Amino acid sequence: MEKIKSKYMKNSNAKPSQKFTYEFTVLEENLDQNGHVNNVVYVKWMQDVAIRHSNTCGGTKAMQKAGAIWVVRSHKIDYLQPAFAGDQIIATTWVKSFKRVQSRRFYEFTRKQDGITLAKGKTDWVFVDAKTGRPKRIPQTVIDCFYREL
Repeated sequence: MEKIKSKYMKNSNAKPSQKFTYEFTVLEENLDQNGHVNNVVYVKWMQDVAIRHSNTCGGTKAMQKAGAIWVVRSHKIDYLQPAFAGDQIIATTWVKSFKRVQSRRFYEFTRKQDGITLAKGKTDWVFVDAKTGRPKRIPQTVIDCFYREL
């Protein structure tokens, strides 16, 4: 298997990508029968903040230019504290590593009012050719977007 030669690869000593933050308010519709944010809502928030990060840094345009899409391989979430309607949430995300066709992105959700970390997660994303649906090597032009100052 060919390895991408990049200063941002997993096995290098490179730092993670620039962190991106997005603030929002928990809505009543995000709650479950227990009165706190439903587990599945965090998965949606992970996707939403990842897309916002990619749009902001130019990653989405670079991906489209490469004729590709990102698809999720796996999610992992650690739920640490509950969130409730009206809570102000700070969602933070960053890309930790890139491999040949895959990236690993991390997330942290913090309640703004008290600074408590509510959940932490990670997603393994696979870069896929939009026409064939097969994994595709991540171009350096896409990788570089995530290391630009925001």
